[in-house]
Formats: sequence, C-alpha cells, structure tokens
Amino acid sequence: MALTVAPSFEALERLSRSRDADLVDRPLVDPLRNRGRGAQSDRSGRFETHVREAFDDGWAAEDPLKPFETIEHVERARSIITSNDSPDIGFDRSINPYRGCEHGCSYCFARPTHAYLGHSPGLSFERDIYLKVNAAERLRAELANPRYKVQPIAIGTNTDPYQPAERKHKIMRSVLEVLAETRHPVMITTKSALVVRDLDLLVPMAREGLAQVTLSITSMDHKLSRRMEPRASSPEKRLEAVRLLAEAGVPVSVNVAPVVPAINDMEIERILDAAAAQGAQWASMILLRLPGEVRDIFREWLLRHYPDRVKHVLALVRDTRGGRDNDPRFGSRMTGEGPYAVLLRQRFDAARKRYGLMRKPVPLRTDLFKAPEPARAQLELF
Repeated sequence: MALTVAPSFEALERLSRSRDADLVDRPLVDPLRNRGRGAQSDRSGRFETHVREAFDDGWAAEDPLKPFETIEHVERARSIITSNDSPDIGFDRSINPYRGCEHGCSYCFARPTHAYLGHSPGLSFERDIYLKVNAAERLRAELANPRYKVQPIAIGTNTDPYQPAERKHKIMRSVLEVLAETRHPVMITTKSALVVRDLDLLVPMAREGLAQVTLSITSMDHKLSRRMEPRASSPEKRLEAVRLLAEAGVPVSVNVAPVVPAINDMEIERILDAAAAQGAQWASMILLRLPGEVRDIFREWLLRHYPDRVKHVLALVRDTRGGRDNDPRFGSRMTGEGPYAVLLRQRFDAARKRYGLMRKPVPLRTDLFKAPEPARAQLELF
C-alpha cells in the first residue's frame, strides 16, 4: 500500500510559488526519511565548488530509502576557548564541545558555520556531529597559561553541550570537571534535561558562586516543540530540570528563545509563569534571527509544517528587521525593532515582573580561580 503525505510535495511546491515568490525553489526531502530532523533539504554549502540537490527523476525505488542517520566525526581541537567582543551578549569567551547539533532547530543561527567544514547548513548540520574529544585537555592547557585572565566562560551559546551525543561521549562533563577543579566560573545554556546529570559538579560550584544554568524553552506545546526542536528534551522535562536545579541550589533561568512571530509568540507569559513556578530566578528573550542560510532553511520548515502561514510569519519577521529577513546590527539583532518587536518586549517585561523574575543574574565570582599545573612538554603525535 502506498503511503500518502499531506500536503503533497506538489502542493508544497505550488505554495512556495504562490504564497511567497522569493522562496528558494528546491525540492524538499521526503518526510519519511527526515523523521526527527528540522531542516527540510541538504543543499551544498556556500563554499563548495559543485552544488548538489536531490530531485525526483521519475524512477520509483524498489525499496524505500532509510531515514537519515547521525554521523560522528572525531576532532582534535587546536584551541577550545573562543573569544568575542560583541556588545550584545554578556560574556567575552565561550566553549563549544561539539560542532553541529542533533537537536535540529531549523532556526539555529549556528547552522552557517557548518559550511566552513564542507557540509550543508541544512540536514548535515544535524547529522554530521564533530566531537572535540580533547576539549578538556586543551582547556587545562589554556587555563594554565600565565597570561590567562579569568572571566566567566559561556557554554552552549553556539551548539548545545548536552545534545544526544553527550550521553555517550561526556565531553561536556570532562570540560566541567576541569572548571570545577580550577574553580572557574561558568554559564551554561541548554535545551536538554541531561544537564541535571552533572548536579554533583554544579552544586558545589554554585555554592561558591561559580555556576549558573539557563534552560531555553520555546513552547509549552509538546507537538509544536517537537516540530521546532525535534531531538531536544520535551518542555515538561526542561521544566523538571529547572525545578531540580533550583532545589539543589544552582541558580537557574529561562530563555524564551527564539520568539517566532505567529508561531509561539502567544506563549511568552505561559512559559515565564511555568518557569517561575519551578524555581527560575531570572528570564530573557530573543527574537527570531535568520542570518545567512538559516533564512531558507527556516522558510522550508514553515513550508513543511505551516504552509498557510508562510507569508504572514515572514511579513512579521521583516517588520521587526527593517523590511529585511535579517538585521545583523549590534543593538537590534537580538531584540528587533518596530511596533511588533516593542509589543513583544513590553509583554515580556510585564510578565517577568508579574512572576518575580529578575532581568539579569547575579554576577559570578572570579576571585577563586586556581590555575592548573601546566602539562609537561611532550611531542605532539597528531
């Protein structure tokens, strides 16, 4: 018996032409192969010399193609602490134990970075996961540098440190062990309830003012959450993680991110209410950003899941970005501008105050740091 999909591929293609003329005209991946993934295509990265796209040649396969599987790549990082001078974020250094993220959020602003590895920012960003297996080793070496000056390190700002691969490889835990040993302050952001696995490390650090955790929650609707972030923890699990962290004495916050116009913008108050009830102490919000290839990947996601809202959602996005799909300017890229963005911010601020959530966390301590002993010099084999 043949399987049918609603809406059909033909209907999706017609919608792409009729409802938003500037949507990139490319075939979407069969959803039966794409289960548990956010991106709907795997177009070649922008640095590739050849562009490859899947298309239907009219020849039906005798056996259905298998669902896409995750491919893990071992990477030995040359350095692990990344510096930045952005005025929009509250840290100047970060660590990413992984490249790529299996959570599969179609709107993830980190997707374009996969093009530098020769991969597609689409499905390959979710399937080709790079494991920085020497992350703890490199961190220890960099913290031992006599010129190192202590400031809180942010983890989870690009790809999620507690994504599915972490259960097996425990790279994030090894990094956290070094930070705990050296009494180095850390700020963690994640969409995964797996963070509570490391309470044994986080609780002593939090007791000394060295650790805080943020759980990103995009929706309280289980079905919507599964569409937006296919392999992240459910909203219920994330709220449970908020409760467990708070009860253990680890400062915890909620980040309503991203707020997607006409998709989850009506849930701001509900998310803050639920997070505050579970013990969150402060809250933040980020408006949807569509840099680089993310624009087309998100459009394809809309086309797959909400074909009747494509024009409306994109029109609201442009209203907050000065008529463009993305505004990279410091000062407005996280919050947007215009009447709609102002209304969202007013609603968020009112709800935050109503539920007793702070705007910013208490600063972490930097005076307890004890540099690790430098490793003995040895030849590098690789």
